[in-house]
Amino acid sequence: MVDWNAGRLRLAAGHDLTYHHGLELVFGDPVFVSCPSTFQDPTFRAPSADEIRRIAQHHDEEPRVVVAFEADSGGRTPATCLIAADRLEIVREPVLRYWREDAEPGRRFAPWVRPPG
Repeated sequence: MVDWNAGRLRLAAGHDLTYHHGLELVFGDPVFVSCPSTFQDPTFRAPSADEIRRIAQHHDEEPRVVVAFEADSGGRTPATCLIAADRLEIVREPVLRYWREDAEPGRRFAPWVRPPG
């Protein structure tokens, strides 16, 4: 998870997340999130009928986006994850995870990256 607040949940993906990431799944207005804060190697799948019912128990209307996946969260077995939101945006562009003075205008940085000083 790169960023999470009441209006947005942002997940990042890449081969090596040390310096940058190149893919983000941005869930707008998340209404249900059940997953560990850190995980790797997600395997996405269609949500089951039981998972849809689980979300429906908490909300009056069915969300537009429901994503289910299993992922390695460091435990003995994969974690089952479920996210429901009003919308999903897939962003494909490099996002730096550290400050660079020589970054070209418009370069995206992770939310926690700030210029020195």
